[in-house]
Amino acid sequence: MSVKNIEIAERMKAIRELSEVTPEDLAGRVGMAPDEYLAYEKGEKDIPVSLLYDVCNELKITMTELLTGDTPKLHNFSVVRKSRGLAVDRNDAYIYQNLAFPFADRKVEPLLVTVPAARRKDDYHYNAHNGQEYHYCLEGRYKISIDGKEIVMGEGDSLYFDSGYPHAMKAADENDAKILVIVI
Repeated sequence: MSVKNIEIAERMKAIRELSEVTPEDLAGRVGMAPDEYLAYEKGEKDIPVSLLYDVCNELKITMTELLTGDTPKLHNFSVVRKSRGLAVDRNDAYIYQNLAFPFADRKVEPLLVTVPAARRKDDYHYNAHNGQEYHYCLEGRYKISIDGKEIVMGEGDSLYFDSGYPHAMKAADENDAKILVIVI
């Protein structure tokens, strides 16, 4: 596990403790067993973005605070230039960039997600979390499985779904897919 992942796990634990929430309580709120949650918090397992999102919601913090330790400061607007999104390096299944990390009090998490073509033959890497998601395929094609149903998405296609259902993506062909994902 990378140093950055361990730092995020340590920050997650510290924020939980400062919030006076027990690991058992937070685990229950995010829908997992306490020992599974503690493995993430101890840095023993890579933390899925879906868990980061749920923890942020439960502890009333932003994804930026959890990932970097910094508090977003912009209130009127924020500009994130091309290729300058905050990298959310969680696993090799997807490449995430947060596109609104400097903005305080966000209501949604807009992400640029790249699904590497190298994963097209792999099994799906499922996750589920509270809320909803909107996907807009910018480049390439990808397959998404939602609650056991597979959908092929291409450039210009969009999708809206309840992210509480298990969902996962993989490239549909030999090209990477780039998707604008908005987590609500």
